[in-house]
Amino acid sequence: MNGKHDYFATVVWQRGADEHYIDNRYSRAHQWRFDGGAVIAASSSPKVVPLPLSVAANVDPEEALVAALSSCHMLFFLSYAAQRGFVVDRYEDQAVGTMGKDEQGRVAMLRVVLRPRIGFGGERQPGAADIDALHHRSHQDCFIANSVKAEVVVENPLRDEP
Repeated sequence: MNGKHDYFATVVWQRGADEHYIDNRYSRAHQWRFDGGAVIAASSSPKVVPLPLSVAANVDPEEALVAALSSCHMLFFLSYAAQRGFVVDRYEDQAVGTMGKDEQGRVAMLRVVLRPRIGFGGERQPGAADIDALHHRSHQDCFIANSVKAEVVVENPLRDEP
């Protein structure tokens, strides 16, 4: 990738007609709109702002950060596996982010653990060292991981058995 690139998201929130707002009892539900047309229902996390002011079914910023880290890592992994001649049939990651207080006492995403399970097809099968190398390179090159302070760990990268 050469040069700078801009990325855009439009975040839209609207106060409900029956919400006084200054009493701090208003819905945190909102939308994320992206240039390709995707619209995502978003909200604060119910772990941060209690129900019913949050919407549990909507994506919250903390989940989105974890998903962005996982997605970025996966996309690099898929590219590098293909370059090495390994056929990936399936990639699933049950990633988890941990919030807590940082060294300055501020609440922050402290750690994100990626737990990828990968199914390979084709005749050329990667060994454990190949998979470790692919994960290491993917982590080093992931734009999102390079942009956050939180520790990002790839834990027990598992290969699905055929």
